[in-house]
Formats: sequence, structure tokens, C-alpha cells
Amino acid sequence: MIHFSRRSLIAVAMGTALAAATAARAADKPSEIRIDWATYNPVSMLLKDRGLLEKEFAKDGIGIRWVQSLGSNKALEFLNAGSIDFGSSAGAAALVSKINGNPIKSIYAYSRPEWTALVAPKDSKIEKIADLKGKRVAVTRGTDPHIFLVRALQSAGLTEKDIQPVLLQHPDGKTALIRGDVDAWAGLDPMMAQAEVQDGARLFYRNPEANTWGILNVREEFLKEHPDLVKRVLAVYEDARKAALADYPSLKKSFIAVTKLPEPVVDKQLKERTDLTQSRVGAAQRESILAAGLALQEAGVIAPSVDVKAVVDGLISDQLPPASN
Repeated sequence: MIHFSRRSLIAVAMGTALAAATAARAADKPSEIRIDWATYNPVSMLLKDRGLLEKEFAKDGIGIRWVQSLGSNKALEFLNAGSIDFGSSAGAAALVSKINGNPIKSIYAYSRPEWTALVAPKDSKIEKIADLKGKRVAVTRGTDPHIFLVRALQSAGLTEKDIQPVLLQHPDGKTALIRGDVDAWAGLDPMMAQAEVQDGARLFYRNPEANTWGILNVREEFLKEHPDLVKRVLAVYEDARKAALADYPSLKKSFIAVTKLPEPVVDKQLKERTDLTQSRVGAAQRESILAAGLALQEAGVIAPSVDVKAVVDGLISDQLPPASN
């Protein structure tokens, strides 16, 4: 008969428990992280181009699946459907989506852009917001340009009922403007910069403060189940943001490789209208999103019964360590 000491049995039991726990963690680990990239999120393009997330998670056996978002509306739709884990949007667009039941958290600011304005063709007689009354205006619902348009109309005593909205995705809106199919467009870079540089389009109404921040969102379920992975994704995002600031030529090269846009267009978006110096979702981002939400509520886009401040509080989750900014 073989005899085991009490110490040996305890060691075996502990080893078995540890092995079971390790196996459980491995089984719980996702096989891939699904994340979007977008031309309105330059950091995502550098991140993808350099394969930084792939390098970070290779040792874990976790793959990276990239999905292109053509606008905030698409990124938020993908998140709501559970087809991506991280998605790029404007802060105000994320707020409206959250109000509509999308289970997301806003965790990172990838840029402070002036990525939208109201745009008219070069020979148009449109000079001010009031001139849009009765006009056909291309717009992508659920995006910062849409929210920008609503707030602009509100400032001139108008609503969407005073114009003829033509619902198109951003690239199609730019095409419609240049072809003359619409009278104006709530634009988005880089298509807006392209229309300016190559087609002589005019930004007849600009308001940088009404552009809400570029925000990275995560599904609440993913954040709850994999908080460590979320922090690692954000740490790599930070590396890419800092690399973009330190090496503009590389950022531009990555951007041109994907978009095939000429340098003057890229410089207009990245140099003139994109600020990458802040990444924390803090007071400035919160105030910008809240101001947009309250304006939309006043315009009737958000129901009077919604506690906008409470939704903003529920939307924002600061995942970065204090030393990151």
C-alpha cells in the first residue's frame, strides 16, 4: 500500500485547483479581439498599419480582427450587434446611441478634431445657415455631422423640418455635393478636405467647439468580462497615439497608404484639423458630450424625459492610468 503524507495531498490538491483555474481562464479568453479602424480616426490607421495589437496579443494566442467603420453610425451599429468589441465614434453620437439602448462605455479619446462643417459647392449662393431653408442637405444620421447640423439649424431658429435631409453615408454625401445632387452637405474629413482641395467646395459654417471628441467605445459586456484586455488595448492605443505625435511623416504615410489621397488633402485633415495631444476621457470630453446632448434635447432630438447628465455619467468610463496624459 502506498501512503501519502498530509502535506503531499495538500500540494496535489492545490496543484489540481491551480491547473483547473488556469484552464478556466484559458477557456474564458477570447480567440480574437474585434476592433474597428476608420479614416476619421488616424490613430487606428497607424495602429493597424504597424500591427501593434497583433504583436501585443500574439503571446496570448489572441488574434486581431479589423473592421472598417465608415461613420460613427456604423461603428455604433457594429457594437450594438456585438460584431466588434471596440468602435470609434464621436462622443455625442455615442451618447445618443447609449440613450437608444446601446450597451457601451466610452473609454478613450483618440482625437480632438474639427472633422465636420457645413459645406456648399464652390459656385453656390449659400453663405449662412439660414440659406439652407428648403434646401437639400446630405447628412448621415447618428453621426457628429448630423448632430452638428441639428445644432447649427437650431442656432438659426430652424429645424430639420425646414430643410430636405438627404440621407447618405459620408462618402456618398460628398459625391452628391460635387455632382450637384444636393445643395449642401454636413461634411466629414477626409472627404470634406478632399472636396475643399480638389473641388473648391466651401466650408460656409464652421464651429470647432461643436465638434465633439473622437471617442473609442467598448461593449460593456467585453469590459466586464475582460477588463485586463481592455487596459492592454488602451495601452497599445496610447503607444500609437504618441508615435503619431512624434512621427508625423509615418502617420501621413499610413493614412495615404489606405486612403490613396494626395498630400494636400491629408495635411489639411491631420495638420490643420486634428489634435492628438489628449487621450483621457475627462472633464473636457464630458462637458462637450453633455453640451451636445442638452442642445439635442432642446432641439427635440432627445426626449424631454431623458436625464442627459445621468446617461453621460453612465457612458464614460476612464480606463487610463493617471500618468498616461
